[in-house]
Amino acid sequence: MASSSPDPASATEAGRTFPPGFLWGTATAAYQIEGAVDVDGRTPSIWDTYSRTPGKVRNGDTGDIATDHYHRWREDVALMADLGVGAYRFSVSWPRVQPGGRGAASQKGLDFYRRLADELLEKGIQPVATLYHWDLPQDLEDAGGWPERDTAYRFAEYAALAADALGDRVRTWTTLNEPWCSAFLGYGSGVHAPGRTNQADALRAAHHLNLGHGLAVRELRSRTAAGTQVSVTLNLHHVRPMTDSAEDADAARRIDGVANRVFTGPMLRGAYPEDVLKDTAHLTDWSFVRDGDTGTAQAPLDFLGVNFYTPTLVSAAEPGGSAHRSDGHGASAFSPWPGGDDVAFHLPPGPTTAMGWAVDPSGLYDLLLRVKADFPGLPLMITENGAAFDDYANPEGEVHDPDRIAYLHGHLTAVHRAIEAGVDVRGYFLWSLMDNFEWGYGYSKRFGAVYVDYPTHRRIPKSSAGWYAKVARTGTVPPLGES
Repeated sequence: MASSSPDPASATEAGRTFPPGFLWGTATAAYQIEGAVDVDGRTPSIWDTYSRTPGKVRNGDTGDIATDHYHRWREDVALMADLGVGAYRFSVSWPRVQPGGRGAASQKGLDFYRRLADELLEKGIQPVATLYHWDLPQDLEDAGGWPERDTAYRFAEYAALAADALGDRVRTWTTLNEPWCSAFLGYGSGVHAPGRTNQADALRAAHHLNLGHGLAVRELRSRTAAGTQVSVTLNLHHVRPMTDSAEDADAARRIDGVANRVFTGPMLRGAYPEDVLKDTAHLTDWSFVRDGDTGTAQAPLDFLGVNFYTPTLVSAAEPGGSAHRSDGHGASAFSPWPGGDDVAFHLPPGPTTAMGWAVDPSGLYDLLLRVKADFPGLPLMITENGAAFDDYANPEGEVHDPDRIAYLHGHLTAVHRAIEAGVDVRGYFLWSLMDNFEWGYGYSKRFGAVYVDYPTHRRIPKSSAGWYAKVARTGTVPPLGES
């Protein structure tokens, strides 16, 4: 059930009204909220191992308990119903439904997602399931992880198990969430699990994620009913050169290659871009790409999920100097940008979030127009957008977050402007439903529309939750400052 206005998209003095049928949702990820990491047969994922490794996650935080969603899911679905959203994007925990990443499914694990989907449907909320949000079973990492080709086939097997069990309830699927992070933060810079730091392995991982995506799409298509939607979600980087110089333009081209086109090339065009292969030839000969792989990766999609938080600003490094890296992707002596060692990253001007990310909605507008130009006719969904701020509960137990409301207002305005410019954007998912385990930052960063008091796990809707609920129910973004 989509929440929308009956009026056509238009910007008026009363606000910006989205098209009929525009889907309003919210999103989470399994490891960030579920907890219960050793319950009902679940085996460790790479994030269990990584977060328990001293020095990897701020304050030594882990997802062992997280927000205890595994036990509080009914309460959390009720929160979504109060928000008035038409859809909930969640991820299925691979090691929960297929312990160890091989063999038979765990019915207890699948039952959790069956109950969740049933409750969502009863509340009129569409379940939107992501198969992979970074929680690779540790057993598969021990066998080589995503740099190994076999992992792609194990992923397809897992996709088949999930489709068979949940396909009667879930009509919208996403194969991978942000494979760039899985490949280049997990195997390149090491700031995400599994924490490896080899650029050649990162490129191998990227390819096997592309291959696994295509194989999983085939399984989903063959095992679900007609009309089921299948997608992938990419954290597309809007890369801007710092100046108009040819050197900065080339720096932006190279980063765009390993940020975006290394995935959109195979998935949407059926081939890797020649310049990406050339830029990374000193790292690998790409012999791991076999005949037919990119054709498999180019599986037809019903829409492309776009995650966006902030634009990326780059320049060529100064001759003889070392390239500084304010890329927003965590501190590491190792780069997540194969072939980009002489590219400098800069913090764009203007206000920033608690993550240190620039607040610049024009980046989202420009990105959406670029995707439309590059892939005409491909529908889009904003599958993640949001911001972390230093939220706190006041003495009255309320959480006011005007900066988040301003951030959402600006980015939803950018989406509306893109629709007016002809971009086929069909929905928006707020990241995130609630505060949670923010990967390497532990519990120190709060992205939620709902505040979580971690000692008690009490949920407190923030001011932004009430604001977003009004948007979801009316389909209209009010002028900034109007409650």
